[in-house]
Amino acid sequence: MEADLQALVDAGKLTAKAGTALDQLKPQTFCLHKSWGFGRVNSWNLLLNQIVVDFQTKKSHQMQLQYAAETLQPLSDNHIYVRKILDSGGLKGLATEDPVRLVLTVLESFGGRVTQEQLQKTLDPEIVPNGEFKRWWDNSKKALRKNGRLSLPAKKAEYITMRDESLSFGDELILSFQSARQLKDQTTTLDHISKNADAFAGGESKLQVVIDQVEEMASRSQRLSPPQALELLVTRDEICTRFPQLAKGVSITIPQVLREQESHLGEVLSQIASAKQRRVLAELKVAFPDDWVSRCLAFLQTSSSRLINEIVRVLVEEGHTERLYQTFDRAIKEHSISSEAIYWLAKERGGHDFGNLLDSELLTAAFSALERDQFNENRRGSKLHDLLLEDRDLVPDLIINAPIPQARDLMRRMLLTPSFEELNKRSLMARMIKIHPELQSMLTGEQEEKEEALIVSWSSLQKKKEEYDDLTSKKIPENTKEISIARSYGDLRENFEYKAAKEMQTVLMRRKAELEQMLARARGSNFDNVDTSIVSIGTAVTVRDEQSQELIVYRILGAWDSAPEKHILSYLTAIGQSLLGKSPGEMVKLPTETGTRTLEVISIEPFNLPEIETVGAIGRE
Repeated sequence: MEADLQALVDAGKLTAKAGTALDQLKPQTFCLHKSWGFGRVNSWNLLLNQIVVDFQTKKSHQMQLQYAAETLQPLSDNHIYVRKILDSGGLKGLATEDPVRLVLTVLESFGGRVTQEQLQKTLDPEIVPNGEFKRWWDNSKKALRKNGRLSLPAKKAEYITMRDESLSFGDELILSFQSARQLKDQTTTLDHISKNADAFAGGESKLQVVIDQVEEMASRSQRLSPPQALELLVTRDEICTRFPQLAKGVSITIPQVLREQESHLGEVLSQIASAKQRRVLAELKVAFPDDWVSRCLAFLQTSSSRLINEIVRVLVEEGHTERLYQTFDRAIKEHSISSEAIYWLAKERGGHDFGNLLDSELLTAAFSALERDQFNENRRGSKLHDLLLEDRDLVPDLIINAPIPQARDLMRRMLLTPSFEELNKRSLMARMIKIHPELQSMLTGEQEEKEEALIVSWSSLQKKKEEYDDLTSKKIPENTKEISIARSYGDLRENFEYKAAKEMQTVLMRRKAELEQMLARARGSNFDNVDTSIVSIGTAVTVRDEQSQELIVYRILGAWDSAPEKHILSYLTAIGQSLLGKSPGEMVKLPTETGTRTLEVISIEPFNLPEIETVGAIGRE
């Protein structure tokens, strides 16, 4: 100990422990403080009982000797902080040529363990250039694993540690798997083994124990946690595919688990990690060979957009695109399609040959889905709600080909829906007006021109009247009674029944207003004595495709009559509007997903209404 320090100890001004500590903190030595960080001792002033330290954030900071002795940690010349000052060039060389030695130096400086975040904070940017750490670390891990001296955790927040002896990366992965106690951790580690299968080249036999353990865990979990059991089996199969010499048990398979979970299969599939959903979906063909396609199509109505994407990919690859299209088309027309399915169609618009579904009818179905979700307090609808607001091209894309009467109906629907706040409604309507300026009067409140009458079949008109009567004589009175009963429960702020009944009231009154407006414009007809010199409402027109020479018969009916699969069209559709007024021999250009299609009008005949009504086309909205 320095003589001056010893004198202070002998005089009782310092404890012996403090004197020993200060003896290691002589001027120009380096130290560490818990709050102020790394520093270098500048000078002593023993007469004034002071030590002066230059911290990185506090230059020439004065500290009392006893306090400095208790709070400063002296650092050796081998500490990473000291070497960054004295030998930064050497450390930069290690970063390039010997990253194992560099990481070991950091670990030795911090007591044998450090997180990836701490490692980056220590080396970036003085040793590893700013912005280059991730790439450097990804490259360095290969050398670290080969060396075997370090344990590299899968998670960034866990500690990198030193081992007493070297261990291969493959052995480390197996050890991590066997030491994991939670099923989630075991699944994560098993995925790590699968992704790093190259580490087992030449030592595949070590994996057999893992395969056996996986099958045992999956058997225990298939009833309590079937999604995770399926994830384990997917990864097991991936490993066994890579190493065919491994023995895979037949006591538990993916199809077997799927059959056992048949009653709530959709729920199970939705909980599987997205990276493995497609693999499990592919096994449905084995589990349910007779009706796996129908099952997949049924899942579309209850699945998340993520799972819908995987279902579509599997079915398209298996050649079932047409059935997919029909399923989506039917659900849109019936307004039963889920908000998640609409969200997926909107996000994927232009792909998978589903572009023809992206029209004004889909926007109407979107309003219905959002209102349904709002009433059921289903938060899934928020994704579609936000997409309609944030994607400024979506609403214009959906209504660009809509005839003006349909566009007006959509604007009214927007005005009445409770799914959007007033400002957001006006933003959406402004986008609609940009495409159809004729709608401006509906937003400004100006007097609209008198709207044209809707020509409808008598049967469809009767169905609308029946719906209106049921609404006004049954559903609305029942809802009014529910509101009265719910109000009697007290405190309306915490009254779920009252809130739900009021929301249903909004939906019912909106539909009542819609029906009243539609019925006021409706003019019933049986389409007798139609003019067949031109395409008119109530005619069957035969056209020939100019390119393929295919003959097609379109039957043009009333505003609420539609059966596209039978080529029965409302006169308000884009095709109907294009054909109306055309004579035999005239050419018609119809828009398609990829351009236009040229058709020649061949003949026009009266429409056989009773025959068509037997196929259920009339009155379908």
